[in-house]
Amino acid sequence: MFRNLALTSALIAVAATAGFAEGVDEIDPAVAERLYNPAMLDPMQPVGPSAWRDFVAKNPPPWKIGYASSYAGNTWRAAVMEELQNTIIPEWQGLGLLSEVVITQSNLNDSQQIQQMRQLVDQGVDAIIVCCSNPTALNATVKYAADKGVPVFSLTGYLTSEYSINSSVNYQVAGFEIGKDMADQLGGKGRVLVVEGIPGTSGSDSQHRGVMAGLATAPGIEVAGTVAGMWTDQVAQGEVQKWLATNPGQLDGIVVQSAAEMGVLRAVQQSGRGNIPVAIGGELGALCYWRNNPDYIRNSYQVWPPADEIQLIWNVMMRTLQGQGPKIQSILVDPVKMTHADLVAVMNEDCSVDSAEWLKVGAARWGADPAYLDQFFLKPADPKAYKP
Repeated sequence: MFRNLALTSALIAVAATAGFAEGVDEIDPAVAERLYNPAMLDPMQPVGPSAWRDFVAKNPPPWKIGYASSYAGNTWRAAVMEELQNTIIPEWQGLGLLSEVVITQSNLNDSQQIQQMRQLVDQGVDAIIVCCSNPTALNATVKYAADKGVPVFSLTGYLTSEYSINSSVNYQVAGFEIGKDMADQLGGKGRVLVVEGIPGTSGSDSQHRGVMAGLATAPGIEVAGTVAGMWTDQVAQGEVQKWLATNPGQLDGIVVQSAAEMGVLRAVQQSGRGNIPVAIGGELGALCYWRNNPDYIRNSYQVWPPADEIQLIWNVMMRTLQGQGPKIQSILVDPVKMTHADLVAVMNEDCSVDSAEWLKVGAARWGADPAYLDQFFLKPADPKAYKP
C-alpha cells in the first residue's frame, strides 16, 4: 500500500560524505544513513547519546503522565487528543501500567507551558509529553523535571535540551521531498507560494527548510511568497485569500504544511484563479478531493499522522519508564509517500471533502512497530508485556 521513501540520489550523494553522531552508530546502519546523516538533518536536531540510557523510574506502575500540549486549535491536535483519550488511556490502564493522564493547554504561550510543566512535576507525574513546542524555550524546565527524575518526551518535533527524548519524522527530508515533488509536477518552472506552519517551532522550521531546498532543485521555480498557515485550516485559508487578492500575477502551485491544506484548497477555489495544485498531507477532506480528481497532484506525503505520532511517543515513553534505555536523543522515522493508487486502496469515492479527520498510517509504517523501534533501545522488549 504505502511506500516508505528512498532518499533522492542528490541527498544520498551528499550523505555519503558525512559522519554520524555518537550513539547513532548503535542503530541499523541503513536507518542511520537514511535519517541521521548530518547532511539530511536539521542542524539543531539533537541526535547524541540519550541522558536516559540508564534510567530507572522512581515509582513502579501504574504511572501518572502529564501531557503539556501547546495548542488545541486545529484538526491535528483534536485527532491526537481523540487517540489519547479513546484508545491509549483505556488500553494502558487496562494493562495496569497507567493511572491517569493530566492534560494542560498553553495556547502557544511559552511562559504558560513552562508553568504548567513545573506544576505537573510538582504534582508527582512520572513523565511529561509535550507537543510541537519552541525548541529552546522549555529547556530549563526540562532540566527541572530531569533533576526530579521526570523525563520529558517531545512529540512531533524536538527540544534541544540534552535531557529531552524526541520522536518525529525527519522533517527536513520530508520537506525536501514535498518541495521537489511540486517542482517536478510543474516541469521545473513556475511560481510557487509556500505556506509554513507555526514559525519558530522545530517541526515547522525544519520542514520549511527542506521545502525550500526541494524547490531549489529546479532553477526555473520561483518562490512567489511565503505566509504562515499556523497548521490551521481557517488561518491558512484567510492568509492565502489575502495573498491571492494582493498578488494577482501568475501562480502555478502551493506547498503547504498540514494541517492547513483544506483551508488552502478552499481559498484557491474561492479565488477563481483556476485549479492550482496544492500539496496535500493527511487531512481526509483534502485527500478526498484528490481521490475524486486523480490528475490534481502526483503524490501525497504523510509527515505527521496524529494518531500514529502519539502512539509512537507513548511507546517510546513507556519503554523508557520500564528501563529499556533509549540509545539516542531523537527517534526518527521516514515520511510515507502515497500515490493515487495507494489512496484508492484506502478511501472510497463516496468520501467527504468536509471531513476534518486524519489518515491513519498505522504502527507498522510509523515506527511503533517493534521490528523498527527495538533498535533504538539498549534492552528492547514488548512494553505491553512489562511486569515490574
